[in-house]
Amino acid sequence: MSMSGAAKDRVGPRGLPPFRADHVGSLLRPRELAEARAARKAGTLSADALRAAEDRCIQAAIRRQEELGFRAATDGEYRRAFWHFDFVSGLQGVELYEPEQKVQFKGGLPLPLSLRVVGRIGWSKPVMVDDFRFVAGHVKSAVPKMTIPSPSVVHFRGGRQAIDPKTYPDLDMFFADLGEAYCKAVAAFGAAGCRYLQLDEVNIAYLCDPEQIAGLKARGEHVENLLAIYAGMLNRAIEGRPDGMTISMHLCRGNFRSHWVASGGYEPVADVLFNQINSDAYFMEYDTERAGGFEPLRFVPRGHKVVVLGLVTSKTGALETKDELKRRIDQAAKYLPLEQLALSPQCGFASTEEGNTLTEDEQWAKLQLCIDVAREVWGGI
Repeated sequence: MSMSGAAKDRVGPRGLPPFRADHVGSLLRPRELAEARAARKAGTLSADALRAAEDRCIQAAIRRQEELGFRAATDGEYRRAFWHFDFVSGLQGVELYEPEQKVQFKGGLPLPLSLRVVGRIGWSKPVMVDDFRFVAGHVKSAVPKMTIPSPSVVHFRGGRQAIDPKTYPDLDMFFADLGEAYCKAVAAFGAAGCRYLQLDEVNIAYLCDPEQIAGLKARGEHVENLLAIYAGMLNRAIEGRPDGMTISMHLCRGNFRSHWVASGGYEPVADVLFNQINSDAYFMEYDTERAGGFEPLRFVPRGHKVVVLGLVTSKTGALETKDELKRRIDQAAKYLPLEQLALSPQCGFASTEEGNTLTEDEQWAKLQLCIDVAREVWGGI
């Protein structure tokens, strides 16, 4: 990286999240946790015993993140089977079911479950708020970070067909209720002390893929204003935050056992994404050519919003080189000033409990690499 010492000092470590080295959220499940969850499913372990195992593993994960030097820590999403279903199915009016036609990831892997709306959507119980409190109660040096799926996941895959027509004859009311429920959710996390909340918004990235758009049209969805609708729901959700809460968004193109769904650069959504959605930061998948180039970063407002470059892949164990990462950061800095950039893996390591096809040692090596490169590029984390 062609930076002088003075330039490093100028951009320096960030005082607020996201930090110069950060990560998306999910971590590979350790053996103890995988065995405990399997025993619970088999009926040979109590719910309390599973919770105790989760507690132990989360505390260990927090310690490891802090030891590496991360200034934010998550629970690794250890209490979840899926990055999205566990949270969204806790909303009033939403349920999980096994569809006849399952979402197919590239490589032929089907996602086993889907969502449907069976009643009026609402925030009637504090879904995962206690999970945040646990992390907040066990960090020592790191900021506790919480991740939840974006509201668009309730709509994108099933669309009109998965929404009860008696409850919602008009989808405008559906989108309004969903945005309102999320506003209350964000407020609830804020009331619990959360000051770093991430909305995992994969579906806006899917809207960059002509194949995904064609699929929406084929099932009769109106796609012309879908990006604006999703942006409106996100902004309604963000309105629930208290002063001092950082809201980040994560965008990727699918991550299930190292497989993916969509392709396409960010150009079709960039203006709305960066200028019409009131997020403070964006975790952007950039580990392969499927994500396109850095040119869309020219739309980011100068001075305050941060883009976390997901240059380190979470899908394989092969370790990137420092020189490779620095070169790509240099390329991105041609379109957005370096002080508005940061570094992370491109996605979580375990969007579902099965995890991606790499080892825990390889995972931690990739996270250490993010820390090391951030220190060399920005002069701190």
